[in-house]
This record gives sequence, structure tokens and C-alpha cells, in this order.
Amino acid sequence: MTLPPPEMVEVARGVYAYVQPDGSWMINNTGVVVADGAHVMIDTTSTEARNRALLAAVAEVAPGDPRALVNTHHHGDHTFGNWLMPASTPVVGHVHCREDTLAAGLIAAQVLTGPDYGHQEVRPPDVTFTDTLTLWAGERQVHLTHVGPAHTRSDVIAFLPDDDVVFAGDLAFAGGQPFLAEGSLAGYPRALDALRALEPAVLVPGHGPVCRGDEVPRLLDDLTAYAAFLDEVARESHAAGLSPLEAARKHEDNPFASWQESERLVGNLHRAYSELDGNPLGTRLPLADIWPDMVAFHGGPIGCVA
Repeated sequence: MTLPPPEMVEVARGVYAYVQPDGSWMINNTGVVVADGAHVMIDTTSTEARNRALLAAVAEVAPGDPRALVNTHHHGDHTFGNWLMPASTPVVGHVHCREDTLAAGLIAAQVLTGPDYGHQEVRPPDVTFTDTLTLWAGERQVHLTHVGPAHTRSDVIAFLPDDDVVFAGDLAFAGGQPFLAEGSLAGYPRALDALRALEPAVLVPGHGPVCRGDEVPRLLDDLTAYAAFLDEVARESHAAGLSPLEAARKHEDNPFASWQESERLVGNLHRAYSELDGNPLGTRLPLADIWPDMVAFHGGPIGCVA
């Protein structure tokens, strides 16, 4: 399968989104913020080849070493390139991002087989915070706010108040189903509300095309509607004694079935059931325990074309 090439899109003066079609598993977006001869990167990507292409594209708009690299969360498609950063460039993330990057290791490459991941090393954030942190690229602010658990325990929004741009990480999938198995269904709408409250002119999702203007609240409304649908299915199915896989199969024909990665519905139901069982938000659910149900719902191995 041949995909369109990545594109470095200037979404505001000196603010770039590195957009990778088609936005499916392990094919994510990243960002770079440039000002006064300095730059900050937001996330890396998955395979060694994709990460080296990312760094080459960044070098064209921002020569020199990054002042910092921000991880919006711990998943491998946003952290597998951390090891390619110079030792002098700090990797910044929420404290849970460090913990979960170390705990996950390279599991994403083990369950999403198919791509040539090349050389891989685990490098977690070495600068961590708990609530908020502001980085500076010259005189340009990059304001980081922890809003998890939602997609994961460690979700961070990167907001540029002077430019009205937000990098949402995987809180926002444009065209794909959200994945909440390692986060929280109850927390997800609150994270979307935090994005909505910023009223950004531009939202860069973790996967899919950049959203501008009216596209931003439209996407957030669609994702909120998905969360409400998931909550209704989970409550009904949990009370009826259905397993997450049985519930997903019963509701396979739903308004969101055309979104990419429909198998995420099963993983999301595992998360919803955990919360209905009274477990604390963000309780770790081993991906290895959830993945077989997702594969079964998918009808075979889940493809990845990264």
C-alpha cells in the first residue's frame, strides 16, 4: 500500500504541523514551533525511517538541535523517536508519561506487526511535571497542561496562546475512532472540554488532517458524541452481563462504524467496564489482555502500514 508523503504544514507563522497520511495505526502527526533561532518539537513518530524523515523535514525549517521535545503521551508512535534526540535536548512529558513509556517498552511494535521498525531504543521523558509547564521558544510560549486520564494517563495539551494553535495529541483523532483503553472514558469528555475552552483557531490532531475554524468545534462535538455513545453501550451491556467483545459485536452497526480502526470499540469497552466495576480512573489495563478481543472483532491480525 502506497501512502501520500508526509507534509510540513505551516499553521501559523513559524508553527508547523508535520502531517502523515493516512493517520491510521502508528502514522501520527507531530509539530515544531520556531522562534528567535530556537525551536521546540512536539512528539516524534514510529519507525526509524519515519523518524529520520521527520528530523530531516524539521531541519529544513529549523536548523540546529531542538531546545526541547515534548511528548503528549507515552504511545510508541509519539515516543519511538525520542532516542534520536541529542543528549542535550531534554524530553519533556507528564510524570505518568515517563512511567508508562518505561512500562510499555516496545510493545506497540510487537502487537502492530508489519512495518520495518528499524532500530529502536526506549527513551522516556527526562523532564517531568504534574499539572502545567510553560516552555519558551524565544519569546513564543508553549503552554503544556495535563488533562489525563483520557486517551492515556499522561495526556498533555500543547497550546500556543499567541498563535491560537493547539497540538492535541491523541485526544483528537480526525477520521479515526478514539482509543481510550489505556486512559478513561469518564475523563475523556472533560479533556475534550479543556480543548474546547481554549477556542483554538487551529487544532492539530494526533492523527488525521489539521482542523481550522469551524472544523475545530465540529470535530470536538463528534468526539464527544462518540464518548456518549460508548457510555450508553457500556452501561447497557455491562448490566446485561455481556462481555466487551459481545457488546461490540452487538453494536457493530453504529453511527461511528465508518471511522478508521473500528476495532478500538472493543478496547474502549474494556476501559468502560473497568470504570463501571468501580476501579479508579486510569487503572492500568494490560494491552496484551485487551488486544486479542480487538483482533477477534477485526476478524484477524490488525494491519499497520507505517
